[in-house]
Amino acid sequence: MTSSTGRAAVGTDGTTALPVDEVVGVPAGIGAAARRARADAYDAWLARLLPDRPGVALLAVGGLGRRQCAPYGDLDLVLVHAGVPGVDELAASLWYPIWDAGLRLDHSVRTVAEALSVAQDDVKVALGLLDARLVAGDPELADTLVSSAVDHWRRTAVRQLAPLRQSAATRWQAHGELAFLLEGDLKEAAGGLRDVGILKAIALAGITDALRPAIHAAHLRLLDTRDALHQQLGRRVDRLLAQERAGVAALLGLRPAPAESESRPTGADGAAHPDRPDPGPDRRAQAEEGDGDALLRRVAGDARTVSHALDDAFRAADRLRSGRRRGADGRPLRRPVARDVVEHDGELVLARTAIGARPDASLSLRVAAAAAVTGLPIARATCEWLAAYCPPLPTPWPVEARAALTTLLGAGAGLLAAWETCDRYGLTEGWLPEWTRLRSLPQHNPVHRFTLDRHLVQTAYEASRHTRDVDRPDLLLLGAFLHDIGKGLPGEGAAGRPGRHEPAGTFADHSTVGAPIARAMATRIGLPEAEAALIGTLVRLHLVLPEVATRRDLADPVTISRVAEAVGDVTTLDLLYALVRADAAATGPGAWSDWKGRLVAELVARVRTTLDTGTVPQPPAPDPALVVGPLPVVHLTGDRVAVAAADRRGLLATVAGCLALHRLEVLAADASTVDGRALVECRVQPRYGLAPDPVALTADLRRAVGGDVSVTQRLRGRAGRGTGAEPRVVWHREAATDAVLLELRAADAAGLLYRVTTALDAAGAQVRAARIATLGGDVVDVFYLVGSWPSDAERDRLERAVLAAV
Repeated sequence: MTSSTGRAAVGTDGTTALPVDEVVGVPAGIGAAARRARADAYDAWLARLLPDRPGVALLAVGGLGRRQCAPYGDLDLVLVHAGVPGVDELAASLWYPIWDAGLRLDHSVRTVAEALSVAQDDVKVALGLLDARLVAGDPELADTLVSSAVDHWRRTAVRQLAPLRQSAATRWQAHGELAFLLEGDLKEAAGGLRDVGILKAIALAGITDALRPAIHAAHLRLLDTRDALHQQLGRRVDRLLAQERAGVAALLGLRPAPAESESRPTGADGAAHPDRPDPGPDRRAQAEEGDGDALLRRVAGDARTVSHALDDAFRAADRLRSGRRRGADGRPLRRPVARDVVEHDGELVLARTAIGARPDASLSLRVAAAAAVTGLPIARATCEWLAAYCPPLPTPWPVEARAALTTLLGAGAGLLAAWETCDRYGLTEGWLPEWTRLRSLPQHNPVHRFTLDRHLVQTAYEASRHTRDVDRPDLLLLGAFLHDIGKGLPGEGAAGRPGRHEPAGTFADHSTVGAPIARAMATRIGLPEAEAALIGTLVRLHLVLPEVATRRDLADPVTISRVAEAVGDVTTLDLLYALVRADAAATGPGAWSDWKGRLVAELVARVRTTLDTGTVPQPPAPDPALVVGPLPVVHLTGDRVAVAAADRRGLLATVAGCLALHRLEVLAADASTVDGRALVECRVQPRYGLAPDPVALTADLRRAVGGDVSVTQRLRGRAGRGTGAEPRVVWHREAATDAVLLELRAADAAGLLYRVTTALDAAGAQVRAARIATLGGDVVDVFYLVGSWPSDAERDRLERAVLAAV
């Protein structure tokens, strides 16, 4: 079936030039007026489809029932009848024209009794009927169903909210929290439009005042955002993808301040690291990203408003359903859980002795810690009182406040809900004024799944899993919480920007910018000077282990000695190792892999040996199976491919080409010569998830290293070229024992390693090792070129050869 829908031109004021559906005449546009106009158009068209028959009514539910039609939303219709004959034929005469018009349709045909029976068994149907509205037909029949559905809900809501909450929790688990996701579903995620429907149902039942003005305003903004998203794409999409944010923000009239676009955070060295986003090609692109940032922050704020209200509503329903627990004297039970904190009706409230004219400055932190440890929510009245009357913390913090922060950060899963509650009422800014800047701050690398504020809290939560692995768990928790504190600042990446021929080990980006900030915050929190300095070191070096492990030759003594010199001692090394794993877990599934984990663990082990003994471990000996026996030798074991052949130039390029032909990505490659035979060892992974045929791969490798050029010639027609920003070459001197490092930053593409190594070989360079880091759609490939530091002319010549191959 061919859809008749078409994309409309929309102004920022919601005016339209074309209808989104030319058959129905449904107008486009953004805003409440446009949504009502679409509902009116659908009503008029559907009314013409239904013949005038007694005992039959067509009701709209969902968006049409609420008169909140999205430009490319579905139609949810219920044909209600009083047992009249021929209703199936009547229904078909309704549904087929709707489908022929290219519209999505969710439909049902029921009597009033059938509809109420289904609503009694299915809470989703019960909620849907609360939005039911007559479109055409018998008004008395429709009114009977609508009034009965509302009455049934009000009588059974307290009982039905338990399965409704379980269903919502399952949905939240699948779609995440809209307030913290960089690409959230506006409808299904926690805090999205579907949750507003639940709030409306709870308010209709009279359980609590769930639809306060702030909720209504957030709801309208979320609806506007969905309208603009549909309009931007010309189809139904509810997930706000990163590449669509700028266009959606423009449709909504969101414009960044000039200073905001000027201060777009970028990486210092331009590397495509998850925490080092590449700068945009020009300021106009940065301004577009600024639009998207403003939109994401607005959506996050609205989602938080909805989520907070729903949490309060569910707790009110729980209290109503279970009743208050009372003691023998008839008073509600109060159970002490911590100093100045008691449990009352399933919530945490202040002890009576804690409420006074001069409350303790650490009181709010201690309440938050108690909530995180017990998993109990803080009562709204308590949060409001703490926000209004709890004095600011002195500098430095008292011991009680510092201990409460450590308890809060180390509480595990309870940290997330407790921190969000405190953030909702502004308590977090009283503890850490820097939090205002971090709240809902977007991160622009696709590896990240959370906004910056949630990423920091999530990292502290993940770090709590590793507190038994370090000597100072308190410093691990605080370091994890502050590790990205430098992100989003105008100076991020500005100071110490490395030059074209930067030395190895230069990490001038948000980690460098954030180190003094974290140190100052740790001092303000009350840590001794040495411990505050260690927090700064953790922040400054938190990217070193994964970067070195994936971009440097771990068998090279220079690599190990430089990391050992930077880290300084085993205590710091253990803290960094735990922080790296926590950071990766909080970032997203694309930030870690078994291969990366093995490399980081190997680096940590070698650096630990160096710090303990003062001697850099010797590089591992070659695989004995490769240095004996007839040539060529090919070994495939798991993710390792090892080849031995007669020594000749270009062997690494030949192996890389053969692996690319079999759709294998090379993660690391080493080339060496032992007793006249060349050895090439690679770590690989399938490019598209399916492992190649090992028999065919072995045969092709044997032929290729034996000199059969037909194998790699097959790749020339398949190799793709990357797109995006211009590639860049960076040189590193004194970063290896017997080589200089050429680092290529480019868009990822099949066969890239083969083309670059072939170009280097043709230019006369000898590659003894390569390290490949794939980050989203970009790669950072490091090539170890045997020899001393080349002249300017030689570097320029090699750069041109490499860039031409990209």
